[in-house]
Amino acid sequence: MTLKQSVADLQLKTLSRVHRTIVHASGGRVGRSAFGMPTVELVTVGRKSGRSRSTMLTVPVVNGDQLVLVASKGGDDRDPDWYRNLVDHPDVELTMAGHHRLMRARSATLAEKAELWPQVEKSYKGYANYRRRTERDIPLVICEPR
Repeated sequence: MTLKQSVADLQLKTLSRVHRTIVHASGGRVGRSAFGMPTVELVTVGRKSGRSRSTMLTVPVVNGDQLVLVASKGGDDRDPDWYRNLVDHPDVELTMAGHHRLMRARSATLAEKAELWPQVEKSYKGYANYRRRTERDIPLVICEPR
């Protein structure tokens, strides 16, 4: 990992911690949305440590009980840690608007991605920039109730 990647990782983790702190301290009144999308706190099981790991994410697509997350890492060439964790441990916990949900996460199929990407980019145009920034295929994650 390069120094630039280490700094970017630290910035993303710090931003997530600050966001989570604000949401928790305000009782969920502040930080429930970002860039016009609802936010969630995603809790995964660490693939190496086995410990709970939490991160704040936006949800560009909500289809009933189904939530779609984007493993963009801001257009980085690497998958985010939270995504690698849920690939190994797909049972996750999501908190959205103060409601805790136990869910199962999976990567969207190619057909699902073809249908979902236009919706994702409509929710937040920045996702199109992230896709242009990287050569990797950015995963979309579908979370459904267990």
